[in-house]
Amino acid sequence: MNPASVKLMVAGMAVALILAMSATWQVQEWRMGKKLAEQAGLHQADLASIGSAATAQARAEQDKRLALELQVSASEQTHYKELSDAQRDQDRLRDRLATSDLRLSVLLDTADPASCSPVPATAGAGGVVHGRARAQLDPAHAQRIIAITDAGDRGLIALKACQAYAKGISGGK
Repeated sequence: MNPASVKLMVAGMAVALILAMSATWQVQEWRMGKKLAEQAGLHQADLASIGSAATAQARAEQDKRLALELQVSASEQTHYKELSDAQRDQDRLRDRLATSDLRLSVLLDTADPASCSPVPATAGAGGVVHGRARAQLDPAHAQRIIAITDAGDRGLIALKACQAYAKGISGGK
């Protein structure tokens, strides 16, 4: 064997080795590219699934919020109607007291020995009150009593509205 042919053979083997390595490298690149493409596809599918789940959850929360807002709005309307009805009734009662169209009276305990002047249990000839003894209240005192009951009515209506709101927020029926 001639040194030139050995060199040529070694060079040929080196070229064949380089070509084999290059081909192996190319095949590995194709395989790895395919795997990376599959992983990218799976990753995109996962991201799409996560995104659609987040969107559905956000939509459900918005629906809950809208339902709660509608419920609170209805509750506020009911509260406002009850409050305005109570105010109208109180105003009407206050007007009737002011015009002496209506008089407030209280029952007297005639059996109480501490009472200063017992009132007869029977009505007088000109009276229309039958039954137990009564005493009429001064109109100014009657107005104060009506104001106190008005404040109490408003407080009860507000309490009822707060309880309905708390029940609506907590999800109780």
